[in-house]
Amino acid sequence: MTKSYWLMKSEPDAYSWDDLVEQGEGTWDGVRNHLAARNLRTMKRGDEAFFYHSNIGLEIVGIIRISKDGMTDPTDETGKWAAVKVMPVRKLARPVTLKEIKATPELAEMDLLRQSRLSVSMVRPDEWNLILTMAKRKLPGTK
Repeated sequence: MTKSYWLMKSEPDAYSWDDLVEQGEGTWDGVRNHLAARNLRTMKRGDEAFFYHSNIGLEIVGIIRISKDGMTDPTDETGKWAAVKVMPVRKLARPVTLKEIKATPELAEMDLLRQSRLSVSMVRPDEWNLILTMAKRKLPGTK
């Protein structure tokens, strides 16, 4: 079975990386976009995702793992929407900002840029690896 990679956005003032770390495992719910919900339904246990702070920060801050797939969103009374459980894997050595991603030609086709309002998106393996490399680099002007 091949692992898939994702990017999952959350507003850090509503649910942050630190909130997930404190919980140990959380339910990714409340998604009300059909494409994002389809992505949630596609996820499998063991897949990994970037945890992206949206609105405040605009940066990838960590890696999470899908710990339970195939869930109906517990916040949805209609039973139509999907959810998954996630666990923190690790915080990135340093956040990778949206500005850096936009400035990297190899990431121009990334769903984060092409479908910027999508809260749960696919990440191709080459994009995943490049972002991990970027997270290890020091920014110019930093020690």
